[in-house]
This record gives sequence, structure tokens and C-alpha cells, in this order.
Amino acid sequence: MTTNPLTPEEERIILHRGTEPPFSGKYDQHFEGGLYLCKRCGVALYRSESKFNSGCGWPAFDEEIRGAVERRPDPDGRRTEIVCARCGGHLGHVFTGEKLTPKDTRHCVNSLSLDFVPQEHVGRAVFAGGCFWGVEYHFSREPGVLLATSGYIGGHTERPSYREVCSHTTGHAEAVEVLFDRRKTSFETLSRLFFEIHDPTQVDRQGPDVGEQYRSAIFLVEPEQEAVAKKLIRILEQQGLKVATRLEPAATFWPAEDYHQDYFEKQGASPSCHVRTRRF
Repeated sequence: MTTNPLTPEEERIILHRGTEPPFSGKYDQHFEGGLYLCKRCGVALYRSESKFNSGCGWPAFDEEIRGAVERRPDPDGRRTEIVCARCGGHLGHVFTGEKLTPKDTRHCVNSLSLDFVPQEHVGRAVFAGGCFWGVEYHFSREPGVLLATSGYIGGHTERPSYREVCSHTTGHAEAVEVLFDRRKTSFETLSRLFFEIHDPTQVDRQGPDVGEQYRSAIFLVEPEQEAVAKKLIRILEQQGLKVATRLEPAATFWPAEDYHQDYFEKQGASPSCHVRTRRF
């Protein structure tokens, strides 16, 4: 995990659990569409749709991005601290029972703990290349990636469970949804990584994992993505590879169960099933 350099005041808050003065932060009255990130490690924490004006003097959110924020008992013995689940950086505190929104939750966050990416700079891509644990591992470490989420796509069942997908009756692929900062990376760069972290010549399998759910596929989110994907496939075919990767229109992406998210991060391990092989 890489971390961003912090100013002394940011260190006071993020590393030493400080608090900025109320009504002083730049994101208190900020309601532009986009993603709010951890200032320290750059992972996405909150969507702008969850932000509301609580009048408390600090940015308020009533829902975090799934799995992005960890709750801990505060040292004062009364409150609940919230930290970035990836790097442990201090964000603020979470409160319930105030009934300020229908979700009855208020994440009270220091502006200095946050960064922001406007919606027009947020790109989205969806890749399937075998077991999503390894695919997510590599994308989550790629510069410019804001969020990598394991899930299911391309099937005909709503809200499928892992057990249902494994039954080979839903038609879904194990896939990873990647949100990225267009100013720092591109769909082409991410696609090149995708073709290098799995074997794109295998049909409905990846190593020992066999079945349609393990197919190699790019689910096209934007029209421009198809031309980029076809260009990269031609390059690989010119090298003699018989590419089996499907290009499918993006359908509903269903996030997988919590225990699938950040799997290798939680295990303190790296994948043996997805090892990068330079092909470009």
C-alpha cells in the first residue's frame, strides 16, 4: 500500500486522531457530484449521494462505500471512531439515533482526512478474468484506481449469491468493477493490466477454476471501450495468442458478499492464481 505525503496538520488529524475546528473545512458545505477519498491512501470512502448538510460544522455522510470504513471504540470510551479500512487513517466519528436522514447515521468526518474527485473525472470499467480475488488484488494496487469491487455480472438472476453463481445456473461471471481517476490512468492502461494478470486464451476457465463464471470478459461500459479492447486483442493475436476474451455489454453489476472483498488484503497474502506476465 502506498500513502500520500501529508502536511503537519493533516498528520495531526489523520495519524494522531485530531479534530479540525468546526465550519473550517473545505468539504463542509461542498455538494458537488463525485467521490470522496481517503487523503492518506487515496481509496474511495464515500459517494457524493450520501453527503448531507447536518449543520454540525463538519462534512456529514449517512452511508460509506461498502467495506471502506472501519468502526472502532474511541479512546474516550463514549464515541465510535471511524477510520479508513485500508490504511487506518483517522476520519472522525459516527453517530446514530439523531434521525437526520432516513438511514439515521451520521459519519462526522474531518475535511482534512478527505480528498475529492469530481464525477466527470471518474471512469468505470468491469473486467472478468477468473476468480475475482486475484483480479481485484491487482487492480486495487494500480495507480489511479479509486475502488476495485468484486462482484457478479452478465447473468440472468437478480442479486445472485456466491453459492448460486457457483451452481452454474445464473450465467454470471466473477468480475471486478474498477472506478478510476481519468486524470491519472485510462481504460487502455487498465485493460493492458487485465490482459497481463490472467491467461486470455483459456475458455470458461482460469487454471484450476473451471466454469462459465470464470470466463475471460470485458463488460463494455462506454462505446469507446470496445475499440480499445479490440485494438489490444489484435496486438495479442499478432503475437500468436488465440484470445478467448469476450466483449459483452455491461449489465447490472452485483457486489459480492463482504467476505470476498479485499480477500488477499485480509489474508495478508498475494495471489498465486493471478501472476502478472508482460505481454505489451
